[in-house]
Amino acid sequence: MFASPTFTPTLGSSTFSSRRPIASVMSALRSNSASSCPVLTKFQKECATPTPFLRNIADAIAADMRAGLAVEGGGDLKMILTYVDTLPSGKEEGLFYALDLGGTNFRVHSMQLGGMEERVIATNSEEISIPQELKIGTSEELFGFIASKLANFVANENIPGRFQLEQGTKREIGFAFSFPVNQTSIDSGTVIKWNKGFAVSGMEGKNVVACLNEAMEAHGLDMRVSALVNDTVGTLAGARYWDEDVMVGVIIGTGTNACYVDQKDAIPKIQSISSSGTTIINTEWAGFSKILPQTIFDQEMDEASVDRGEHLYMKMISGMYLGEIGRRVLLQMSETSHLFGQSVPVKLSTPFALRTMDLCRMQEDKTDDREMVGSILKEVLEVEANLEARKRVAEVCDTVVKRGGRLAGAGIVAILEKIEKDTKRLSSGKRTVVAIDGGVYENHPLFRQYMQDAVVDLLGDKFASHIEFKHTKDVSGIGAALLAATNSIY
Repeated sequence: MFASPTFTPTLGSSTFSSRRPIASVMSALRSNSASSCPVLTKFQKECATPTPFLRNIADAIAADMRAGLAVEGGGDLKMILTYVDTLPSGKEEGLFYALDLGGTNFRVHSMQLGGMEERVIATNSEEISIPQELKIGTSEELFGFIASKLANFVANENIPGRFQLEQGTKREIGFAFSFPVNQTSIDSGTVIKWNKGFAVSGMEGKNVVACLNEAMEAHGLDMRVSALVNDTVGTLAGARYWDEDVMVGVIIGTGTNACYVDQKDAIPKIQSISSSGTTIINTEWAGFSKILPQTIFDQEMDEASVDRGEHLYMKMISGMYLGEIGRRVLLQMSETSHLFGQSVPVKLSTPFALRTMDLCRMQEDKTDDREMVGSILKEVLEVEANLEARKRVAEVCDTVVKRGGRLAGAGIVAILEKIEKDTKRLSSGKRTVVAIDGGVYENHPLFRQYMQDAVVDLLGDKFASHIEFKHTKDVSGIGAALLAATNSIY
């Protein structure tokens, strides 16, 4: 545990910004009328994350990390061994592919690598939307769809002569699979639990790599998966290719997760296997569920989810859920305090009608008349709101985003303190980079600011001054391709 700081440092290409402006802006946002709206007042109180409470959450996450590293199933956090013991170095050569499956869409990538001198010669990628019915269909349907789109992608590529496939070999692909997996080697693993709205049947006990390999073969693809990784691991690996100080990878988008580089001799559950060098640990922190500031709205949303009682941390910080939490609060305010007049807007009663993107845009509206808030309410919920109502809506949005950002910061601190305990990087002044991707982090600056403020609150300015946050957009697939190269059998 570190002492609390007195200021926020500016860091590198992705920076900590001062907390003073955001504090004054958000206090200006607070409406004096909140006291006349009991639902809003109670919600704000229950979502509060003062530093001492946030420290307890970081400590609880750290305890779960230790439990998960000691024995399989020891805590809420799975602390999954990824078998990624070697990270990309820049020496990789050849043509490699990646599939990145993890949310609303999936991506296909190809990379032409030319070693230390040429590095990345060329890349190509395509993003493909996943039909909703496939998210709750069978494994054959989902992987068949993915393989068919991959086959189309490969067929349309113009491959230079130096990268033509040699006789007797197969193309190698990295599979960034962003769901909890019980991994047994670098190229095999079984699904532990679907999340993020997926509930694919027929996967019990099945190796996800075998499912993809079979689907690729059925579609005439001469390819094999050589690396199975989480999208967070792919993010870390892709960022590490260009920056050797990257130690943590984080995704905060539709879902959320984090991974980090750990010392093998600090992982009790693998001491009988190996005790030297480093490896990447996939925390699966979405599953953390202890001492979180859960409100009645969180509880009701959880009750209606496909994974009831699980992934509570994710349900408070990820893009799939923030908008829905806000909608539920606004609905009760409308029902009990006549937020939008005597009638309750029809669309406000529709689950997930309010997207996280819209919630964050309303939170970021600092104009006197809250013009953006009014515009979004009219466009999305078909609501005409007066200025007082728009101010209250903005307060709800800020409360949801602030809680989410600060909880995410507590998780990052738990990981950084684990790294510090084993390596003393921060106390020795060594730069430590957290690579982050995901739509919530990328598109919503106040979420980022709240998250970074929490990191500084908990670590102290001395240690935080050595931390750099880097936004590494869409590199998880690239990282998976690089790990396919690193783990090539040829």
